[in-house]
Formats: sequence, structure tokens, C-alpha cells
Amino acid sequence: MRTIDIYTDGACRGNPGPGGWGVLLMCDGHKKELSGAEPLTTNNRMELLAVIRALEALKWPGVSARVYTDSQYVIKGIEEWLPSWKARGWRTADKKPVKNQDLWERLDELSARHSLEWHWVRGHAGIPGNERVDELANRAIDALMRG
Repeated sequence: MRTIDIYTDGACRGNPGPGGWGVLLMCDGHKKELSGAEPLTTNNRMELLAVIRALEALKWPGVSARVYTDSQYVIKGIEEWLPSWKARGWRTADKKPVKNQDLWERLDELSARHSLEWHWVRGHAGIPGNERVDELANRAIDALMRG
């Protein structure tokens, strides 16, 4: 089975403010890039939306993929916090509602369909895939702001 490498990134100018997301999917020498923007959002929402859009782009179930993100929020959420949030009825340890629950639920649903390895990468550290998705996210914000 082939493995797809997925790079994702979110960006926001102000928090909240205009935000964008970027995705790079790579497999067997083929590349697909996706991006989008929203006028009023947060950086964490854009980080989550990038991963969601990447997984939505996978055309069949059971895909094996390595997901690379520079978001500790995404990594810790998917690998550590999510099971507890669900067990507590989408409440944090201090009984507050989980922020971005709508996106976490969608990410949970999509990630269950595939075999995913999650990898944190340092942002702005010269990693080509990460640099590219950062550029895509910021270009999406620029396009949104130009109208």
C-alpha cells in the first residue's frame, strides 16, 4: 500500500482575524495543493481546517498517510486530549466546553477512516513541505484581503 505524505498549515493575521489554510498532498511523485481563507477566524481553527480539508481530499477509505503539522494544538488534541474530551461529553478537564468542537468532531470522524501517523515539525525551519503550506495559507489570506 502506498503512503501519502500530507503537510498542513494554518495562518491568521490577528487572532481573531483573517485566516488561511494550506495543504500539500504528495504520493509517488504526484503533488496536490489546496488552500482557502476565512475573513474572521482564529489560528487554531485554520490549523484544524487544513487537516480536515486534507483528509476530505482523500478519495478512498483506508488510506495510509503521514500527516505533518507545526501545530502543537493539532498534535496534542488528536493524540492526547480527544479521547478524554469525548469521554467527558466534549468538556475539558476543568469542565469547560471544548473550543472548536465542531472541527474536532469532523477531524475525529475523518481520521477514523484512515491509517494516519501524526508528526510535529518545527515551523519556519526550512522543511520544504511545511514552508510550502505556510506560503499557501498566507497567499489565501492575501487573496481574500484583495477581494
